[in-house]
Amino acid sequence: MPLSNSQYDAIMRTYDQKQFQDKREQDERVREVYEHIPRIRELDQQIGSTAVQQARLLLGGDKEALSKLRLALEELRREKRQLLEEGAYPADYMEMHYQCPDCKDSGYRDGKKCHCFLQAQMELLYAQSNIREILKTENFRQFTYRYYDDSKIVERLGMTQRVYMQRVVEQCKEYIRRFPSEKGSILFTGTTGTGKTFLSNCIAAELIERCFSVLYFSATDLFDVFSKNRFESKNPEDMQEMYRHILDCDLLVIDDIGTELINTFTTSQLFYCINERLNRKKGTIVTTNLPLNRLRDEFTDRIASRIMSKYQMIPLVGEDIRIQKKFKKHL
Repeated sequence: MPLSNSQYDAIMRTYDQKQFQDKREQDERVREVYEHIPRIRELDQQIGSTAVQQARLLLGGDKEALSKLRLALEELRREKRQLLEEGAYPADYMEMHYQCPDCKDSGYRDGKKCHCFLQAQMELLYAQSNIREILKTENFRQFTYRYYDDSKIVERLGMTQRVYMQRVVEQCKEYIRRFPSEKGSILFTGTTGTGKTFLSNCIAAELIERCFSVLYFSATDLFDVFSKNRFESKNPEDMQEMYRHILDCDLLVIDDIGTELINTFTTSQLFYCINERLNRKKGTIVTTNLPLNRLRDEFTDRIASRIMSKYQMIPLVGEDIRIQKKFKKHL
């Protein structure tokens, strides 16, 4: 999603701070080396003056003198490297050390936002969204089995609702354990209030704690973003940036598929999103109240086929937990 001007400025200020910190740390390393090996200070001064002479000769076209100067410059640098090695310093110890070598802590590489900028942008948008507050209460530490019946066997499951949900939670935790190497995808199905969104948030909370990038959208909000950026955005770069976030985050949660207005645009965008993330080997969690046959009917065969063949299918069972909670409050 595009940043506001103030959000963009906030991120760029962090890069200014990084560059300031990089330079300060380099200056401290240089002072340390000069203190322990004074000869290196002399070499640096000679290297600096020789480089200036080299530039003048280059402009004057004196190729013979330039060749001799290059040899002298390389000899000075060789001596400096040797002294650093003898002093047990890495060869690049006096150089600038960047937190992101790709963009040299500028935020941009080849005129485009660096991957570290996109990560910072995602973290900022996450921090300023309400999902942070939601995940404080919707996580595995808060999960309870008390709302799942344990008194009778569900015939189609061959076990009670509670035992089944215990297995589902283990599946979710196994998904998290394997996520760093596999980044698989899950489809949670089930009627309203059976815990689809809660479990999705539990997984999201665990992965965020492990420093994976996570984006959460209700299906309605996701397609609203697609629509606004396709038909209303005045800056085409905004749309490209938004697509990068949605397609490149480690985990994308799309909640309540089937509740949004379904038309040619939404089905094409959903297929593109699902297919592209599979191709990029990114994790996606989709939740829906629709049974699989309705999912195929409401969308298209190719969307249903892609999900059913590539996603881990986890149906949830039980009574509406929201109603149970409300009922128990009045007891």
